[in-house]
Amino acid sequence: MKKLSILASAVIMALVAPAAMAKISEAEAAKLGNELTPLGAEKAGNADGSIPAWDGGITKPIAGYTKGMHHPDPFPEDKIEFTITNANKAQYKDYLTPGQMKLFELYPNTYKMNVYKTRRSASVPQFVYDATKVNATRAELVAQGNGISGASIGIPFPIPANGLEAIWNHILRFRGMDVETSRSQAAPTADGSYTLVETAEEIRFEYSRPEITLDQLKASNTLFYFKQVVTQPARLAGTALLVKETMDQEALPRQAWTYNTGQRRVRKAPNVAFDTPGTVSDGLRTTDDFDMFNGSPVRYNWELVGKKEIYIPYNDYKLHSDKLKYDQILKPGHINPEFVRWEKHRVWEVKATLKDGMRHIYKTRVMYLDEDSWQVSIADLYDNRDELYRVAVAHGLNYYEVPAQWDTLEVFHDLQSRRYLAMGLDNQSGMYNFDAKLSEANFTPDALRREGIR
Repeated sequence: MKKLSILASAVIMALVAPAAMAKISEAEAAKLGNELTPLGAEKAGNADGSIPAWDGGITKPIAGYTKGMHHPDPFPEDKIEFTITNANKAQYKDYLTPGQMKLFELYPNTYKMNVYKTRRSASVPQFVYDATKVNATRAELVAQGNGISGASIGIPFPIPANGLEAIWNHILRFRGMDVETSRSQAAPTADGSYTLVETAEEIRFEYSRPEITLDQLKASNTLFYFKQVVTQPARLAGTALLVKETMDQEALPRQAWTYNTGQRRVRKAPNVAFDTPGTVSDGLRTTDDFDMFNGSPVRYNWELVGKKEIYIPYNDYKLHSDKLKYDQILKPGHINPEFVRWEKHRVWEVKATLKDGMRHIYKTRVMYLDEDSWQVSIADLYDNRDELYRVAVAHGLNYYEVPAQWDTLEVFHDLQSRRYLAMGLDNQSGMYNFDAKLSEANFTPDALRREGIR
């Protein structure tokens, strides 16, 4: 796939100084909102017109939507333009990742990609754009990339110089302030049977609050709080997790606690990080796979490879619909491709290579970040034999009442077991509540204990 020549200087910087601390100039920052979008994407479309210019994305809820609804499709008239299958995948290989090509190979008769018109619908509130422009000239990596400073609310590095800055953009992208969700996950077996695991989650994004100051962030050293409680099935109900994510992970690593219903005790859980198996994931994802990548980046060297045009899931409102039952989505081998919308978008390619002396089940992670939102959309994950091990896919859409670009479902394909984990199923549950009123008191070990007992 062709690299865009305008990235040559950024790539050189990434290779020469992968943990560069330099801030960008006022002249570079002036590109934001002009030839670049406010978050640093190329505003113009591509040469052949298959990717349009960004015009602001979706900036308000569509007609007929009220809060609490599953989000109606803003583009209901869009038709499938063409379908990629195992038979014709070679024709589109320049726009597919190695992981996507492998999925066609593993499931030649059932896996396909319905490709639609590209809609650059991503957007965030104006105060996030404003903060991003301020961050651009003052944000910097600290602790050899294991933390950041000089940034709040917006994207810290809208014009990234290296892979570390790009992955921090993903970690700190805007997803609201206080969020309550009720979601499910499933890990179908080879014949498609599964047990649904239901969870209730609360997230308080300290970093994203419009009133937050740099001094407050530094004093608290907190990016966000996260609490998850399993509600179904009965044998797992009450199992709970609490995480306090820190801004400078060298000064204070992630803090985590778990509640075990059998012991009826809250315990500190320092192992909730890196490649520890994810909560009730059947061993099909790691802890740092959650949200496609989360936590400390310290175990990897991060390279900013450049930009590419590839097909990624986008505007996946059909997959998000409350008209669907989980049995319609969850099929043997992979989710039902009839409900997935693929579009061609420009992405940043970031390659993470395990450092000498560090341990992780993924030796290499190649991530593709949507340029308009900084969401990791696809991740190709390689084992210690340098073979593709897993392929992770985030099915994104614009939660336009906020607005915020986020995924509605994450799917982790294990290529060795030929199983997958579908995480974030929300079709048969209440919708995200972005108007939740959460305080730090919601995220204490005592609060975790109360949630587990309830």
